[in-house]
Amino acid sequence: MKSILRQKISFNVQRSKPVVIFPATPTPHDIKFLSDIDNQTVLRYYTSGVHFYHADPSKAYEVDPAHVIKAALAKALVYYYPITGRLKEQPEGKLVLDCTGEGAMFVEAEADVCLEYLGDPLTPPFPFTDQLHFDSMLMGPGVINQPLLYLQVTRFKCGGFTFAHKTCHVIADAHGWAQFLTAIGEFARGADQPNVLPVWDRHLLLARDPPAPTHIHLEYEPMEDATQEDFHILLKPPVPANLVQRSFLFGPKDISVLKEHVKSLESMSYVSRFELITAAVWRSHTIALDYNPDYEIRVLFPVSSRGTMVPPLPTGFYGNAFARAVACSKSGKLCSNPLGYALTLVKEAKEKARASDFLQSLADLTVLRGRPQMMDARTFLVTDVTRAGFQGVDFGWGGGMFGGKALPIATMYTSFRNNDGEEVVVVPMCLPELAMATFKTEMESLIQA
Repeated sequence: MKSILRQKISFNVQRSKPVVIFPATPTPHDIKFLSDIDNQTVLRYYTSGVHFYHADPSKAYEVDPAHVIKAALAKALVYYYPITGRLKEQPEGKLVLDCTGEGAMFVEAEADVCLEYLGDPLTPPFPFTDQLHFDSMLMGPGVINQPLLYLQVTRFKCGGFTFAHKTCHVIADAHGWAQFLTAIGEFARGADQPNVLPVWDRHLLLARDPPAPTHIHLEYEPMEDATQEDFHILLKPPVPANLVQRSFLFGPKDISVLKEHVKSLESMSYVSRFELITAAVWRSHTIALDYNPDYEIRVLFPVSSRGTMVPPLPTGFYGNAFARAVACSKSGKLCSNPLGYALTLVKEAKEKARASDFLQSLADLTVLRGRPQMMDARTFLVTDVTRAGFQGVDFGWGGGMFGGKALPIATMYTSFRNNDGEEVVVVPMCLPELAMATFKTEMESLIQA
């Protein structure tokens, strides 16, 4: 297992004046109702991602990627016209989408360095993402009455470029936004329409009347012994000065070593790569933070419901369609037991969240409790976007060197291909310096065992 310490680097980016991109042809002005999954309070924020593209010698410097992407974006917005609207809050606090056609925000920029200056391999966390992203705070705080999409294309001296996006989570999850970005790429390459046509259909994920939750959703259940100091999940920049950032890279050989730790467990007929990494990272993260052995510790991760609901969601649905799996344990028990203990908890939590009625139950619970705040005390949050589709976004320059989410502090799994063509999973970590050293030692002990 290789790890890379991410240091702050310095370079200059000159941005042009932001412009508004409207749909290429007139679109309906109507009101779109959101699902009760979309309307969770915890989703009222912007998530960010970045894609890196090498220069294409066949295009030389005659084809401007910013102009290509702007034109393609306008065409894609005809099909995804709700993205050009604005969120409105109703008296009871629920959001609706007013399809006003006010457009998406776009800015071009020039960097004074080559892409190689940013590091090799290009993997998160990226300490420099603020320079590559549109500053959405220029438009005002929050997501209500604000643009739902911010894009920045930054050209580098080598002819390469980055495509960075900030997207409102209320409108779509990672899978849904990747579907939209893929459509932009298809138009950029000359398509007449998206390969997958978008489907709104948010009524499919409304709460029942009356709401009747059928499962326990631990992310909304408080810990009895939690204090204010325990609410420490960090998702938003800037990175506090006492924290350091490091990427941990898991190749096929590392996964094989982790499997050796659990091969004696008779219940483990199949173990996924995600489950292995999450169990190892959760256990090492808990050891590194040195919790009281009697404290309850949780790990939380999204689980897509697209393939588990009965009947299934239609192809092209781009709304939020994920539930959250939560595993919990006493800190002392998690740290003192072998990896198989953590793995068992992770697998059990994942299987519960994959129940065909689990997402419906979540919709019912959020309405029954009036869209409550998520309980994140002593909760380690991980997200896997390696299969969301970001890596395949192609504007005519190929799939890019990296495509995926770029939150500087969150532990969000992404992936890339190494020089041998193997897929490598990238696990970004942000911890206090001493805790990071302990985490690194614990992970190395598992991989080298």
